Amino acid sequence: MAAVDHLIIGSGINALVAAAMLSRKGDSVLVIEREDRIGGCMFTSDQVTLPGYHHDVMAATFVLFLTGPAYEALGKDLESHGLEFCHSAHPTAVLRPDGSCLTFAMDRNRNIATFNELGSGDGDQHARDVGSVEQDADFLFSLLGQPLWSRKTALLLAKQAWKRGLGPLKAWFGEALEPTRGWLETRYQSAEVQALWAPWVLHVGLTPESSYSGQMTRVIAFALEAAGAPVVKGGAGQAAAAFASLIKANGGQIRTGVEAARILTEGGKTIGVRTAAGEKLLARNIIASTAPGQLYDTLLKTERTPEPTRKFRHGRGNFQLHYALDGPVEWKSDGLEDVALIHLAESVDSVSKSCNEAERGMLPATPTICVGQPHRLDPSRCPDGKAILWLQIPDAPRVIKGDAAGEIETTPEWTDAMREAYADRIEAILKAHIRNWDDIRLERKAYSPADLESMNINLVGGDPYGGACTLDQFFVWRPYAGQNNNDTAIKGLYHIGASTHPGPGLGGGSGFNIAKGLGA
Repeated sequence: MAAVDHLIIGSGINALVAAAMLSRKGDSVLVIEREDRIGGCMFTSDQVTLPGYHHDVMAATFVLFLTGPAYEALGKDLESHGLEFCHSAHPTAVLRPDGSCLTFAMDRNRNIATFNELGSGDGDQHARDVGSVEQDADFLFSLLGQPLWSRKTALLLAKQAWKRGLGPLKAWFGEALEPTRGWLETRYQSAEVQALWAPWVLHVGLTPESSYSGQMTRVIAFALEAAGAPVVKGGAGQAAAAFASLIKANGGQIRTGVEAARILTEGGKTIGVRTAAGEKLLARNIIASTAPGQLYDTLLKTERTPEPTRKFRHGRGNFQLHYALDGPVEWKSDGLEDVALIHLAESVDSVSKSCNEAERGMLPATPTICVGQPHRLDPSRCPDGKAILWLQIPDAPRVIKGDAAGEIETTPEWTDAMREAYADRIEAILKAHIRNWDDIRLERKAYSPADLESMNINLVGGDPYGGACTLDQFFVWRPYAGQNNNDTAIKGLYHIGASTHPGPGLGGGSGFNIAKGLGA
């Protein structure tokens, strides 16, 4: 067969962004996906709980996509192929064990007033925090988005040093490395404001004590206020469908049920892929949207590569719960009806405790819970008058060493019994905040980290963030200190996905970067 310009292994958000941009350029593109569907973590199904209830089984919220360069480049094209977002004026809230809650709006003046009522000067501090992100947006989002090991980034830093001075630039980076705990406890008096932001650090694969987590949380606060917490009309899977339609309209090809078994090379350069079925697919470039272990230990198993995959660390696992409900949720606390994402958490300490327990291999006694209400943004998700809930628990151990509460009998590997027992613990916490829970609860479906990995090979141990996002495995050191951007030691082979810069989420950043690097 004739060689294509670009063969892309995997079909997550980064792979689809790269395929859309390169096919629009006029290059020949082939995307191969081992599963029978495309989209990676963008997966919507009506087979989860009951007929008529459409659940986003993994990823759900697209704020990083809407605020990133990939959407700027492809948004209008995707809209013409059916992509539509649904919004709420209240993107997030925190609900504490005592029933107190704090709702965050897409209205800065309202947030300032609300925060100032809770803690003297907290609203003014919020204005300074999101205002500083807004003021530094071009610089900050360039660092978080574009290839870092490049002449372009060197020039960017040089310009900032000239503009600010070396001392102020050094101070800026020092503050950017501040952990979330330090930021919240030294800037905000209100326990509610601290509890509002502390859980968000978990959504970027960090903890409240991690370096640079404070800056990432400030960026999230800015993004939520500016763009909200949008969901895709019809489900996240509809985003994958829009990408597929666009890629095919550009002349690209997508094949599902095709598993790459080995990357073929000649003279230190890629020439194609051998599939698990024995088919040989030829290509000028290979773009692998995979976890590092899958790339180097499987696809390149016969090649001598310098990347020490044994050193690469994956992070905490993810646990998901989905509910089909017979009617609207009656929250015991006011103001939560139309909130897109509600965190059930008490404080910085409670978030720190739950993720620490999970990192030590324990089932958290009181996990931090994120509750999504996608039907409030998109009524098409369920039958009229009904409701669904999407629960994400970012604190689940990949390998289990015990139960922090001493209540669940555990084994090192997830079992169905352990999954359901942990789901019972989560449901009990949720039920305590809902007045009519017993009247509306119809069906539940739980997914352990092991279940999630079985659906997506890149979710190693149920880790949805492509590896631990600690400083030694991030920025120019992601996934390895010796790797430069998306390049590998093999000519024509490029590595993208959550395991590469700019990291996890639905932003599509690494797919955008490689496409631009290849001339799109």
